[in-house]
Amino acid sequence: MRSSAVLVHIPEAEPVVGVWRLGHTYDAPLGVPPHVTLLFPFVPADDLTGEVEERLARIVAEAEPFDVTFPRTARFPTLIYLEPHPSRPFSVLAETIAAEWPEHPPYEGEFDDVIPHLTVAESEDEGLLERVEADVEFGLPLHARVSEAQLYAEDPAGRWHQLRGLPLAG
Repeated sequence: MRSSAVLVHIPEAEPVVGVWRLGHTYDAPLGVPPHVTLLFPFVPADDLTGEVEERLARIVAEAEPFDVTFPRTARFPTLIYLEPHPSRPFSVLAETIAAEWPEHPPYEGEFDDVIPHLTVAESEDEGLLERVEADVEFGLPLHARVSEAQLYAEDPAGRWHQLRGLPLAG
């Protein structure tokens, strides 16, 4: 079943993390840019209707645009990510969207707490993760203005494409 996701693309991160993401994440080679996930998986791609998209757009439009800084890297056991500050606007938006579609819990309910993050690389190789972390930290801090989320969907070949922008208009 083809999936969809609600993301916040952070284009400012591409020069710092793009090469690492391309080689060491599953989604970058499939067309997903550097981002903070708001809800994955979202509604199956085949079930995305105009009504679903408009409902999502209305929810996102209630949020205020905000500035974010990514001052440092952080880790999950096998993953390096950029930590957003503040993280609360991402959390609030993610929780609001998830509450509207409880049948699609974040990460299929795999985690008790969902931590906003921008994935840089994933690997079992500790040495690789240390190299990634050292390299990426030279490009930090990153600053971005978040004024839009995006709805992405997987195509039949497994590649991801943006279906529409979702302005934050609050």
